[in-house]
Amino acid sequence: MHDFYQHIYEQQLAVLEMPSNKKICGWATKILDALFPERNSGEMKSVDDVKLAFEQFELELEQLLSKSKACGNCNHSKVARQFFERIPALYELMCWDADALMDGDPAAQNKREVVRTYPGFFAICIFRMANELHRLGVPLIPRILTEHAHSKTGIDIHPGATIGHHLHIDHGTGLVIGETCTIGNYVKLYQGVTLGALSVDKGFSNVKRHPTIGDHVIIYSGATILGGETYIGHHSVIGGNVWLTGSVEPYTTVYHQATSKFIDSKPII
Repeated sequence: MHDFYQHIYEQQLAVLEMPSNKKICGWATKILDALFPERNSGEMKSVDDVKLAFEQFELELEQLLSKSKACGNCNHSKVARQFFERIPALYELMCWDADALMDGDPAAQNKREVVRTYPGFFAICIFRMANELHRLGVPLIPRILTEHAHSKTGIDIHPGATIGHHLHIDHGTGLVIGETCTIGNYVKLYQGVTLGALSVDKGFSNVKRHPTIGDHVIIYSGATILGGETYIGHHSVIGGNVWLTGSVEPYTTVYHQATSKFIDSKPII
């Protein structure tokens, strides 16, 4: 047993120091709460309060980066500043995503309901922030954020994906969007959709492995679309349970034709 204990101890020494997942995810959630007061009690009472809050969020990001050995080569203050310079643009994207949910879901009563309760909205907002950190070269933290959203919503979006504006994620449970996936504008995705790779060979880690989805595409529940060379043309509709590994021209409807058998049965008394 001594050798086992020695091994565990050596493993701990080798681990790169990192703030807890709780602190990292808590930081992102506080930003989301500040951007959308529907999510909290609206504690900020003036413009100065808002300014001070975002200055504190920037300082917190700098501290998170400085305490992360994985980010040892980062310019912490520069990355934090660049991230918060992008916050207005990220906020605009998030608002457009909320609009897409409102416009596309008959069950949505108002924007407050979308912002506060829709798992698709939460997942895409966390992705937007994680994606920006990913673009700035921050390691690990973006994955921690998107996996937090995955654990809360069942929606798995890699922070390296490229996603346009007005994304509508309806229900979303079981949705998977891979690292090199590209999604256009005004796309609507239902639960159980997989935008994945044809192969999980590590040799393909630096190539495009996931599909490209054009503008105004609807992909219904359970559809699986695989491959880096697969392109779904704009204004196409992909039906439920469809399996695709090849490209689709614009304005195409693809559906799965199932054979159902009905058997008469006696009523239960």
